[in-house]
This record gives sequence, structure tokens and C-alpha cells, in this order.
Amino acid sequence: MAAKKKEVTSVIKLQCAGGQATPAPPVGTALGPHGVNIGDFVKQFNDATRDKGGMIIPVEISIYKDRTFSFILKSPPASVLLKKAAGLDKAANNPGHEIVASVKRADLEEIVKIKEADLNAASLDAACRMIEGTGRSMGIKVEG
Repeated sequence: MAAKKKEVTSVIKLQCAGGQATPAPPVGTALGPHGVNIGDFVKQFNDATRDKGGMIIPVEISIYKDRTFSFILKSPPASVLLKKAAGLDKAANNPGHEIVASVKRADLEEIVKIKEADLNAASLDAACRMIEGTGRSMGIKVEG
């Protein structure tokens, strides 16, 4: 006998710091109206992302009719990974005219390895070009 599928009432997408989610906004304001136990989500999310401390982690939360939930963790945004690789706090104020940092091709390949499950590129080179384009829009130059 097959298990009964739960009916999904809504799907919420959030970005929270790994291991540091709190019931305060944005988590509380997103989950509260759906009647989900916010404390349960915060505890499960923080336990699942404890090793990624401080890194921004996108999460997709499926809320079911019986007010239970499940969530899927995504890889950090390319912009966050590029800033970390370049050692920046923030990107360029005037991208395209201003270069604030540079990263090596090897750094791009590391970022692609982290994000490969969420990218839809046909090859490593295509994925690197996608990440390079994100860097260009942030004022980060790729060398080598």
C-alpha cells in the first residue's frame, strides 16, 4: 500500500544565515500566517546548516495542509560566494566602470563545484562563464 501524499498549501522561499535563523523577521513573518510552528523550523534549519555558519543559505519551505512543513536547502547565491572568494564586504557601487577585486579561474571552478546542483549549465566551462558574468555585474574581474 502506497503512502498517502500530503497536500501542499504553499511554498515559501527565504534566504537565512546558516546556523543563525531566528523566529524574528523574515522567518516569523513568512511562516506565521500559515500556522507553522516557527520554533520547529528555526531549530531544524539551524541544525541542518550549523556547518555553514553565517553563509546565506536559500531555503524552499513546503507547507502542508495539516500545518507541517518540509524544506530543501539550496546552495548559497553566486554573489555571496564571489564576495567571499574576493575578500569583499560589498560589491562595486558602479559595476562596469569600477573593478573592486579580482578572482582566479580556480576560484570560479570551486564556486561551480559548490553550486553545481543548482546550475543548469552543460559543462564546467559554461558554468564558469555564468559565475564570471555574475562577478562582472558586481565589479569583480576574473584573471587566468
